[in-house]
Amino acid sequence: MQDIVSAIVSGNATPEDFAALALPGSYRAVTLHKSETGMFTGLAGRDKDPRKSVHLDEVPVPELGPGEALVAVMASSVNYNTVWSSLFEPLPTFDFLSRYGARSPLARRHDLPYHVIGSDLAGVILRTGPGVNAWKPGDEVVAHCLSVELESPDGHADTMLDPEQRIWGYETNFGGLAELALVRANQLMPKPAHLTWEEAGTPGLVASTAYRQLVSRNGAGMKQGDNVLIWGASGGVGAFATQFALAGGANPVCVVSSEQKAEICRAMGAEAVIDRSAEGYKFWKDEHEQDPREWKRLGKRIRELTGGEDVDIVFEHPGRETFGASVYVTRKGGTIVTCASTSGYKHEYDNRYLWMSLKRIVGSHFANYREAWEANRLIAKGKIHPTLSRTYALEETGQALYDVHRNLHLGKVGVLALAPQEGLGVRDGELREKHLTAINRFRAPVPAAG
Repeated sequence: MQDIVSAIVSGNATPEDFAALALPGSYRAVTLHKSETGMFTGLAGRDKDPRKSVHLDEVPVPELGPGEALVAVMASSVNYNTVWSSLFEPLPTFDFLSRYGARSPLARRHDLPYHVIGSDLAGVILRTGPGVNAWKPGDEVVAHCLSVELESPDGHADTMLDPEQRIWGYETNFGGLAELALVRANQLMPKPAHLTWEEAGTPGLVASTAYRQLVSRNGAGMKQGDNVLIWGASGGVGAFATQFALAGGANPVCVVSSEQKAEICRAMGAEAVIDRSAEGYKFWKDEHEQDPREWKRLGKRIRELTGGEDVDIVFEHPGRETFGASVYVTRKGGTIVTCASTSGYKHEYDNRYLWMSLKRIVGSHFANYREAWEANRLIAKGKIHPTLSRTYALEETGQALYDVHRNLHLGKVGVLALAPQEGLGVRDGELREKHLTAINRFRAPVPAAG
């Protein structure tokens, strides 16, 4: 493995050099064990500790199939789906692997007693399988996490509608929190040349998700001048939504949970910021009943910040805790677009405010290749910036998962895999220097929970 790292760090190895490198028989990977899926039975989600469920194992290098690439992972990151995996919520990911493995002899590789998790990477291609022509060994890449078969007509207008659509590293094996990763060639995108490995390894899932959800015609189709309410506007997906709104001429109304996070939003350029903790919003009276008075109080606060206007779009991902408020505060004819339910999947809202005001609820899940490519292109041009706040070693992935699970983080947290230290991988120093302040914006002391 050291020869691979040396070739990458040197910056001058040729494609022929990479193709000639011997592949190891095994590699280090962050895994879950099928035998431990019941370890948290009876515990509330908040009380489950991912530091107890994840392992750093030495695992065999998987067989390379047609249309696939084997990538040396320099850095990866933690996403909420990785947290869910580690908590075995809402169900163990081994169920996904089992169903996938039954699909074909080649897919059977994924059905193992261990699951290599992680849905982001930045690294270098080592090998490509039969039928891969656009990529070669030595290419510096990032990967988006959409895995599709495209054998059904349903996916050919929008690959997210493929019946065999899966999220790599969550519903498939051989993910990015490892020294090596197996991906499909149509997951690959060029690594932004002005970013370090750890910076480039963090945006893939969240930036693509935010792009489809907010900008794409498959999502909200945001336009100039729109007022956009963004929950968790300094978090992993929310911080990219804030940036896309600002870059697209919209007016983000950023909802955060602390003054430190509010300052991050202001530093990105947002003017309308609501600190929900300081202003004491509590949308549920108890676990069974919501408080419409709090919806109305939020709506009034939004109008104070927008010059009397309601929001055109609500960028939803907390789910149960906020969804009733989101439906209420959206303007007549507006759109609530949702990509997750981090506070609970069973949403409740007053349907009168939906149907009588002609509002729309749009479901949005990750992104297709075109949308992921566009998001990455904007990052590569320095129009949108990574939100990396802290980097962990591969051995510390359990702690990284714990910190994200307990909301002890800003933006995104990265994980170094083969990269021996932070700060490596920059190929365009001039572009980096132009945007250094924005690139480092989230590099701040870790905030308190909440």
